[in-house]
Amino acid sequence: MKTKIALFTAIFTSLAVFSQKQWTLKECVDYALKNNITIKQNRLSVDLAEKDVEIAKGNFLPDLGFSNSHRGSFGLSSGVSGVNTSQDRYSTNFALGTQGTIFNGFRNLNSKKQALLNVKGSELDLAKIENDISLNVVNEYLNVLFAKENLAVAKVQAEISKKQIERAKAQYEGGAIPKGDLLNVESTAANDVQNVVIQENTLSIALLRLSQLLQISSEDFAIADIEVGSPSAALLYDNSSVVYEKALTQWPDIERAELNLENADLGIELAKGAYLPTLTYSANAGTSYFTVFGEPDRRVIGVDPVTQLPIYESYGFFKQLDNNLSYGVGVSLNIPIFNRFQTKNRVAKSTIDKEVSELALENQKLQLQQEIESAFLDAKAAAKTYEAAQVSLEAQKEAFKNAQVSYDYGSMTQFDFDQVRNRLVNAEGAMIRAKYDYVFKTKVLKFYYGESIVD
Repeated sequence: MKTKIALFTAIFTSLAVFSQKQWTLKECVDYALKNNITIKQNRLSVDLAEKDVEIAKGNFLPDLGFSNSHRGSFGLSSGVSGVNTSQDRYSTNFALGTQGTIFNGFRNLNSKKQALLNVKGSELDLAKIENDISLNVVNEYLNVLFAKENLAVAKVQAEISKKQIERAKAQYEGGAIPKGDLLNVESTAANDVQNVVIQENTLSIALLRLSQLLQISSEDFAIADIEVGSPSAALLYDNSSVVYEKALTQWPDIERAELNLENADLGIELAKGAYLPTLTYSANAGTSYFTVFGEPDRRVIGVDPVTQLPIYESYGFFKQLDNNLSYGVGVSLNIPIFNRFQTKNRVAKSTIDKEVSELALENQKLQLQQEIESAFLDAKAAAKTYEAAQVSLEAQKEAFKNAQVSYDYGSMTQFDFDQVRNRLVNAEGAMIRAKYDYVFKTKVLKFYYGESIVD
């Protein structure tokens, strides 16, 4: 029974490990772009900018408002005859009004254009954030792969040391080597085991950093390996100018700077609009109702010829509203003559803002060019370093094979063998570093060129 339980547990564990999801680079980047909080915040900024466009469009429409007021008066009041009488009175007024702009120096039109530019600007800001996060995910992903390979090398070395201990013990017991050699082998093995622990911790930290960047749990988080081919000059393009010219047409920072310059032009036009007259219109309609508490709603319409008494007619709520209805329309023209040089100075400030935007654009282009030139040289150097590291590693592997044979036959001391093995370990570490440095730096160059960096 215990055997069956153990077998079932082993199978279940194997299936769990086998079914553990391994995130690909593309999946990591796509997940980050979809779920990252900073990106979500910037998407909301785009939504806010779109609402500003709707607000700017509303400036072309007229206002429409309705008002209703009520007033009551109580106690003595003076009538037409001048005699004070006690009357409680109530009145209410209704009004409907509208107003709008016919012309205001094109300020509404330019404000709408600025709002539309701000939407594009927010989208470009979002694109920049997405680019930065994508590149960060790629970097952290490669750091995990780098740590995985270092761990694999450390485990191989630890396994070699373990076998050497067994061999050294046999030689010591047979009197072939002194105890000091056995202790040296055991010390080297202990260092190799310690290095495995260090590399395991490094891998755990790299996985943690990547999972935190994705904002997911690091528990059971694993990634898939990627194939790294031989360095090729074809990946480096002809020169940095080719990459720069392509980047100029699509780099979010450049487009944002150009947009800011266009926005500055609109700012000048908006400021100049204050020199022009403003023409507005208005229209309104209103009516009212009046009554005295305790008296019927009526009014005198004449005098009875016989009795000489006043003749009344009902003058209730709806009839008063109908009879008291009034309308009005109006047009207002405001011509600016002098406003303490405020408009002149605002135009001057807007002109300076444009010059600032022009310099910012030139600086952004220069910065981009310098970054691409550096990235191009880094990619070339990384490719050459990777090639050299591969050659060195192959040579060290052959040297280690020969040393292993010599050591097994007893023609090489433990110290010399350890020296050869250390050179192999260093060569493997250098090759791993060179490989992932090459992968990342070529992806950075592709990133500037506008190619996919997740393939």
